[in-house]
Amino acid sequence: MAQRRIARRASELGPLYRGREGQWSWIFHRVTGVVIILFLFAHVVDTALVGWGPNAYNRVVNVYKNPIVGVMELGLVAAVLFHALNGLRIMAIDFRPKLAARNKALIYGTMAVYVAGMIPISIVMLLHVASEVH
Repeated sequence: MAQRRIARRASELGPLYRGREGQWSWIFHRVTGVVIILFLFAHVVDTALVGWGPNAYNRVVNVYKNPIVGVMELGLVAAVLFHALNGLRIMAIDFRPKLAARNKALIYGTMAVYVAGMIPISIVMLLHVASEVH
């Protein structure tokens, strides 16, 4: 009885999120979405500090000159790029359901484009962070 219930639950998930690449892609898509939302909230708050005068705003902006924050910005760019590329993959499957059979190949293709994009982005951003360190 329990075996049939487990098998039924697994079949309800469909071919896209049965663990492995599809499951990890799903998890990372949610995590990067949360990271992006948290950044947007922080961005609205720090921009709103203009209302308290230039000194308050300048103190917050000076925090962004910290090298650790520069590395965090690279993490934000990585999250946005992954979220965008994975979202395009999801939309392609939504508009062409037959692509679901090639989900694994689409995930690896998405990751290849992601890594190819992140290599030059990382170099440029980390060189900028390194040049700011005195």
